[in-house]
Amino acid sequence: MSNQLDAALAEKIDAFITQALQEDVGPGDYTSLACIPPDSKSKAKLLVKDPGVIAGIPVAEAIFKKVDPEAVIDIKIPDGTAVSVGDIAFTVECNSQALLKAERLVLNTMQRMSGIATKSNRFVFEVEDLPVKILDTRKTTPNLRFLEKWAVRIGGCHNYRDGLYDRIMIKDNHIDACGGIQQAIETVCQYLFDNKLSLEITIEVRNLVELHEVMEVGKVDRIMLDNFELPLLEEAIATIDRQYETEASGGININNVRKVAQVGVDYISVGALTHSSTSLDLSLKVIKD
Repeated sequence: MSNQLDAALAEKIDAFITQALQEDVGPGDYTSLACIPPDSKSKAKLLVKDPGVIAGIPVAEAIFKKVDPEAVIDIKIPDGTAVSVGDIAFTVECNSQALLKAERLVLNTMQRMSGIATKSNRFVFEVEDLPVKILDTRKTTPNLRFLEKWAVRIGGCHNYRDGLYDRIMIKDNHIDACGGIQQAIETVCQYLFDNKLSLEITIEVRNLVELHEVMEVGKVDRIMLDNFELPLLEEAIATIDRQYETEASGGININNVRKVAQVGVDYISVGALTHSSTSLDLSLKVIKD
């Protein structure tokens, strides 16, 4: 496996591969077992069939090494590189049965990650000259979040929180269930103090009335302005006046992200980076002698 992976990430990848192979292979790849000699070796190429940003090559490398520790991978194009139709990202030479066992897992993973990296890169391109960061969300595939958020980073965007445990985010349902904005903020601050936790606090507001209430209470790090139309967003940013970090969310897409960024927000969170990315078309082709 590539030495760029730290131990914790390598462990996550290995667990993912084990479970994914069990799901796909089960008791055996009977087609390959039936028609390919056990000592046969093959060489294959990862062929790019869509333009975009390639991602997931270290995962592919780990998959091949899992099914055949003697596999040799020659990486032609590293993760994060813009690719065109016809490019060859890597070649792999290994046991033929192992190659076919790994093929679909490699493709499914890399196509998904490359699609997310490609979409993320397009968002970055739209705002690259502006002082704003594009964030992902928790709208990810269960148990694949670490791969999808990795792909977001490869594409040039930024990860928000990894889960419910690494940042306080007081959203509309929290506010409504708690009884109001002041109650929610005060209760959260007390909880953090009582449990000796040091977590940054984001609070979501739905309108200017809620924004003014948050400003009166304070004690937060970031204000998330959810589904604000541009004129109201401009007014909200002026009201906050850099006293807190600002974040725009809700209904933001590739067509309006630049206009939102030009208002002057610090962050823009985009669930579509992960939940609406289209897989990049890739193919693994055996190279015939």
